[in-house]
Amino acid sequence: MSWDFTEDAAFMALCDAFKESGESSAIEFLANGEGAFHFQELTQNAAGEGIDLSDSTDLEEFQQEVIETLESMCS
Repeated sequence: MSWDFTEDAAFMALCDAFKESGESSAIEFLANGEGAFHFQELTQNAAGEGIDLSDSTDLEEFQQEVIETLESMCS
């Protein structure tokens, strides 16, 4: 992926919310309301950057990358 989503305002908000939530699992955080909201915003921004996430496999890969990044950068 050519887009560095860690620089996106939606990812930064997602990271901040994850830190503030006290949740230790990024997967669990993304499954709740606030995490899901920020993730949806991030996927919309990805589309605006020309990243096609319409294929479920691509979306799953993106979500996994976001989860790994959240756990490494935002814990």
